[in-house]
Amino acid sequence: MDPEQNNQTAAETSSAAEDEAVTAVATGWMLDFLFLSLCRSFKEAELDEFNEKLSTFESMCQCPSLKGDLHDEKMKIVALLARVMHGKQLDVHFDEDDSVMPLMSATIIWSKLKGTVADKSLFKNITILLVVQSVAVCLEKGQRCAASSALNWFGNNHEFSQLPMYKNVRVMLSTVVTNNDTCHPYLTSFSFSRLLETIQCYLDAFLEKNPCDHLLKEATKMVQSSQYNESLEDGVTQNSSVLWEDKKNETKCLRRKRQLFPTKITDLWKPDSCKKPYVSVQRLSTKELSRRLSRRANPRPPSRTTSKKVMETSVIQKTRKPPQKWTPQLDKYLMDGVKCHGQGKWSLILKDFDFEGRTGTMLKDRWRVLLRTHKVG
Repeated sequence: MDPEQNNQTAAETSSAAEDEAVTAVATGWMLDFLFLSLCRSFKEAELDEFNEKLSTFESMCQCPSLKGDLHDEKMKIVALLARVMHGKQLDVHFDEDDSVMPLMSATIIWSKLKGTVADKSLFKNITILLVVQSVAVCLEKGQRCAASSALNWFGNNHEFSQLPMYKNVRVMLSTVVTNNDTCHPYLTSFSFSRLLETIQCYLDAFLEKNPCDHLLKEATKMVQSSQYNESLEDGVTQNSSVLWEDKKNETKCLRRKRQLFPTKITDLWKPDSCKKPYVSVQRLSTKELSRRLSRRANPRPPSRTTSKKVMETSVIQKTRKPPQKWTPQLDKYLMDGVKCHGQGKWSLILKDFDFEGRTGTMLKDRWRVLLRTHKVG
C-alpha cells in the first residue's frame, strides 16, 4: 500500500477515535448535569419535576459511549432516589414482583452502593431507616397485612437477615406490627423525614468526592462572558450616542436663529430653592385687617363632609383583615391531601379541600415547614 494512503488511513482512524472520545466526554457532562438536577429536585421534594428529568436521564443512560464504574454508580443512586421519592405510593412498582414496594426495592439498590459510602455508620443508618419505613408506610396507609409481608420479606432475604443490626430491628418491628402502633417511639425516631435528610447527607458527601459540575461551570463562564460583552457593547453604543449628540448640539449652536419668544419656561421646572424670594407689600383697610386677625384667632371648625371622610378612613383602616394563619384544620387538610395524591400534586389537593383562597405555592411552602419541624414524617 502507498505510504500516503497509510498516513491518510491512520489520520482518519485517529480522528474517528478522537471524535468518539469527545462524544463520550460531552455525554458524560450532560449526564452529570442531569444527575445534579435530579439531586436538587430530590432535596426540594419536587416529585413532578423529578419524574420529568428522570425520563431524560434514563434515555441518556442508553448511550453506548457511557462506560465506567462512576457512571454505573450514578445510575444506581438515581434509581435509589426514584424509589425513595415514591416511597409512600404503595401502588407504584419498580420490580417484576408486585409485592415488592418502592422502599423495599430501594434497600436492594442501597446494598449495591455500599462501596460508595466511606462512613460505615451512615450506611448502617440508611439501611435501618429503609427497613423501618418499608413497614411503617404500610401501617400508616392502614395496610397491616402488607406491613407483615414486608417484614417477612426482609427475614427471608438472606442478604438482610444476616446483617448484625437486623435482629434487633426485626424484634422491634414485630412488636409494632402486632400492636398496630403507628405512633410507636421507634417509628418516630426512624421517621421518613429523617430518611430523606440522611440520604441528602450521603448525596452531599458523594458530590464532594465526585464533582459533577463540569458542564455547569462552562455554562456559567459562557453566561458571564456574554453578559460582559453585552455591557461592553452597551457602553460603546452609549458613548457613541453621546458623541453624536454633542456634535449635533455644536451644529445647532452654529446655525441657531434669533427667536422672538422662548420655547421653554424654565421657572416652572426649577425647585423652590432656586427661586429668588420676594416680599409683597399690600395696604389693607382697618376693617379687612380686623377680619383677618379674628379669623386667625378663631379658626373655623372642619366641615361635616371632611369629618365624615376622616371617620370613614379610620373605619377602613381598623377593619383591615389580618394576615391569614395556618390552622390545625388546614394542616390536616394538607396532610390528608398529600397522603391521597402524594407530594407535588398541589393543584389536585386544592380541588379536594377548602384552603381559604391559598395557592399551590402556599401549600408547597407550608409542607416544607411541616417537614422541617418534623410534624409530618
